[in-house]
This record gives sequence, structure tokens and C-alpha cells, in this order.
Amino acid sequence: MKLLHLSDLHIGKRVNEFSMLEDQRYILKELEDLAVREQVDGVLLAGDLYDKPVPPTEAVSLLDGFLTALARKKIPVFAISGNHDSPERLSFGTRLMAGEGIHLSAVYQGAEEPEILWDEHGPVYLYLLPYLKPARLRHVYPEAEVTTYEQAVEWAIRKWNVDPAQRNVLVAHQFVVGGTTCESEELSVGGLDQVSAEVFQPFDYVALGHLHGPQTIGRETLRYCGTPLKYSFSESRHQKSACLVELGEKGAVSVRTVPLHPLRDVRELRGSYEQVTARSFYEGTNTEDYLHIILTDEEDVPEAMGRLRSIYPNLMKLTYDNLRTRTSQEILGAEKPEEKSPLELFRDFYQLQNNQPMSPGQETLLTGLMEEIWEGEP
Repeated sequence: MKLLHLSDLHIGKRVNEFSMLEDQRYILKELEDLAVREQVDGVLLAGDLYDKPVPPTEAVSLLDGFLTALARKKIPVFAISGNHDSPERLSFGTRLMAGEGIHLSAVYQGAEEPEILWDEHGPVYLYLLPYLKPARLRHVYPEAEVTTYEQAVEWAIRKWNVDPAQRNVLVAHQFVVGGTTCESEELSVGGLDQVSAEVFQPFDYVALGHLHGPQTIGRETLRYCGTPLKYSFSESRHQKSACLVELGEKGAVSVRTVPLHPLRDVRELRGSYEQVTARSFYEGTNTEDYLHIILTDEEDVPEAMGRLRSIYPNLMKLTYDNLRTRTSQEILGAEKPEEKSPLELFRDFYQLQNNQPMSPGQETLLTGLMEEIWEGEP
């Protein structure tokens, strides 16, 4: 059994006000060709299909084209919603699409039956878990006394009664403790959305979405495949890839990553204005790439952005690294409040106001209030 694990397409995304639709169309065709070439038995889409809850029409058309192309080639798709998707909008037409092999679990409705694929070793059970918040779990199971994301996910998995003797695959969109984050992700305040890897123990392979860098958590078969494209300059050194998962008999799982080749890369260039505008500097490179240029000149270059875009038309960001900016960073670096979570900031504020730290009970109460405010709890 061979499965293609993808996630976080973020169709319709704009990066530094640049539309990524053309790049996404290009990479989706590459992924379609990969699925056909590898003769996969299914495609796993682990959430964040769109970048916005209300995606632009061009984004809807692009995803529709990708899913239709796979359906026409008789490649089944098993997809879930992520935290960027609108579950209700994404669920429109799911029963119709299921008839064409597009299985989409957008709104968590409780312990729905798994999808099943068959090969010479028997069945593979595919469990689909949309992005799950404690409030949604309690909406479905009012008796559930859950307050954290981990408790919600643990409850949902327990309700399935997964048979450990079978081959089981989970598609989920959660933040697993130990994951490495990127600038382009949207995470909950204070780490409220974290889930431990232990809750996924019943599954032979866990196809995760949410974190944009490809990585494993604890074991090779608990994996984020990452985004197919780079969506921030913090990802400039990533090698984006797709995951091919092969399941043999029970306990035999292998994963192979296939590098992806974008229409345009996301890169950082560094040097003086004279250096980065020298023909010898940029000849032989793709000047159409999305760029962050870091100038090392001690004096600001007049109209540098416009002048540089005559060579690098997709220049997204321009900054300076010199004595002035380094000195500024040293002054600001003493506190760096932007690097602290809201919980840490409130701890500091409480200590300042009361000359004593918060008690454990106060922190628990505050954490609950933050979840209600930021996670849309009633």
C-alpha cells in the first residue's frame, strides 16, 4: 500500500503581498504527476487546504481542479480541514465528492467510521481527524470533561476503539509537542494547542499537518510533511518535499521523501548594494525568485527597493545589517516582549503590579480565560 502524504497547501496565500496562486498551480501539477508516476493508492491531505476561511474564487477553482484531476485518474483522496479552513464551507458537497473518491472530513462529528483501503495484506484503516478544539469536542460529547487540546484529541481517538492488530493510519492537523515552528504558521497563544505524541500510539502512521517544516516527532512514522512551497523567509533553507508512505504487513512501514521543485524559490541574498547589483553576482541564478535582500552598506541606499527590483522583480523584503541596525537590536534585545507568549507577559505584569508571582491556581484560571478569548469558546 502506497500513500502520498501532503498538507498545508494554503491555496490563495499571499506572502508579503505577493499572490502565490501561480506558484501553487505549478506545484499542484507537480504533485499530481508524482501521484500518477508513483501509482499511489491514495493521497492524504492533512489540513489547511486554503489559507483563509473565505478563500478567493481563484483559490477555490485551483483546489477544485487539483481534486478533479486526481479523481479522473482514479486516485482516492482522504482530506481533513485545518485551522485556516472554514469547516462548514469546506464540507459543502462532501457526500457527492465521496462518490468520486474524494473523502473529506471537514467538521468533526464524533467517531465516524474509518475509510478502508485493501491490498494483498488485507485492510488499511484510514482515520480522518479534522482540526479539533476542546469546545468542538464538548459540542459533540457534552459529557466530556475536557479543557485542553490534548484531552480533546485523546478523547476523540479513544472513541474510535482502534484495533491495534490492524494497520491503522491517522490524518490529523494538530501541534504535537516537540515540533519546530516557522514564521508562516498560526499557533495558539501560550502553547495552548499542544498535544503530546503519546496520544497517537495506536496508529502505524500519523500524517500530520499544521507545522510547515518537514519533520518527525519521536518516531519516523509520526510525521509532518511540511508545506509544498516556502511561505516565509524562515523557511528559505528548507528542502520542500512530499512523503511517500509504504505499508507492508502489520508493523512494516517505510517513508520516502521526494524533493519538490517550485516555479520560484524563496531565498535570502546578503551583501553591499554594489555586490548584489554586480552582473557576476546574479548571473546564473534565477532572478525571478522571491527574495529577501540584506544590504550591509553603512548608509541607506536611496530608492534601493525600486532600483533592486529592476534586477530582481520579485524582491519581497529589503533590510540592512550594519552598525546602526545591530546597535538598535542590542538595545531592544534586552526585553524582546514580542518573543514572549501572552501568558508570560501577563506573569510579568502581575509580578510588577503585586510584587509576587502568580499562584498555580491563578495560572490555571488565566489559561482557561485565554482559551475562551482566543479560541472562540462560548
